[in-house]
Amino acid sequence: MPDSAKGAPAGPLRLTLDRRALADNWRWLAGQSGTAQAGAAVKANGYGLGAAEALKTLADAGCRVFFVATWAEAVELAPLAAGLELHVLHGVRDEDMMVAGGLDARPVLNSADQVRRWREQGGNRLCSVMVDTGMNRLGVSVAELASGLLQGLNCDLLLSHLACADEDVAMNRVQLDRFAGLGAYAPGCRMSLANSAGISLGRDYHFDLTRPGLSLYGGIARPEAQGHIRPVARIDAQILQRRTLLAGESLGYNATFTTAQPMELAILNLGYADGYWRGFSGRGRALAGDVALPVMGRVSMDLTAICVDAMPALREGDWVQIDFELSHAAQLSGMSQYELLTGLGGRFERRWA
Repeated sequence: MPDSAKGAPAGPLRLTLDRRALADNWRWLAGQSGTAQAGAAVKANGYGLGAAEALKTLADAGCRVFFVATWAEAVELAPLAAGLELHVLHGVRDEDMMVAGGLDARPVLNSADQVRRWREQGGNRLCSVMVDTGMNRLGVSVAELASGLLQGLNCDLLLSHLACADEDVAMNRVQLDRFAGLGAYAPGCRMSLANSAGISLGRDYHFDLTRPGLSLYGGIARPEAQGHIRPVARIDAQILQRRTLLAGESLGYNATFTTAQPMELAILNLGYADGYWRGFSGRGRALAGDVALPVMGRVSMDLTAICVDAMPALREGDWVQIDFELSHAAQLSGMSQYELLTGLGGRFERRWA
């Protein structure tokens, strides 16, 4: 909820979110999925942008299958997901059973204990099962599946997760071959392997259902998506102060930058507490129209300085856009595109447009 909706003045940070870009990104990914159905990952609060609005937008675009990580996320979205499939990727713990039993959402079971728990307490309700094909993170083993683990389980979807889909490496084919052979142990189950990057690996990876996440929100998971995936989030920050540094003066923590000549600065209400990380120090930039305004000195918790020599008209209270195109920002900051999105903090006034 924006600060202004709570009785406080609007804050000095805005996150403008493009519904049309989100829907178009899903449509492109669905088209790239061929005959497979395309779902959508809305975990981690819709990758930091807002899960409820993301789900509504994607459902309006035609998406019918959604993935969250935890039951807390499922509880939040369940009222919006009536008539849709909602899958909980982290399975079901003992502590989750009371909520899971009364919610129209399906656990993605990840261990033999979870399978046993759901078989004994979930009755004949639908579930999904994750199989580890080489990532060694979550999932039952291939051997457990082959031993008849799913007997007595109403499993509708068999999943696995690619470890290296954003790279052209042999492990992708190894995981594909392992996964393709599992259908015999789960007759009648749909199968799902490909995430955003996996979709671009080709139709062999698509199976019955794809699970895009990052690329829905503007991330470029593989080069094939360049030019097709559009940014969803735009960051704008307000200028708190304009000031002049004289030649030889230093700036910011640890005085990492010293001016060689007088310089005009604008101080923005933006820092690493908002997800604008210290890796952007001396490397990031803001934009005033087409004019680039470089970040100077070290990004601090709440503040960032930019050089505004090229924009003498900018004043306290004016707004600038932060250059946050995800693939480029990841290179500058040393953070992954996933970290950049999910790290966007709660002080942004999120506006869906």
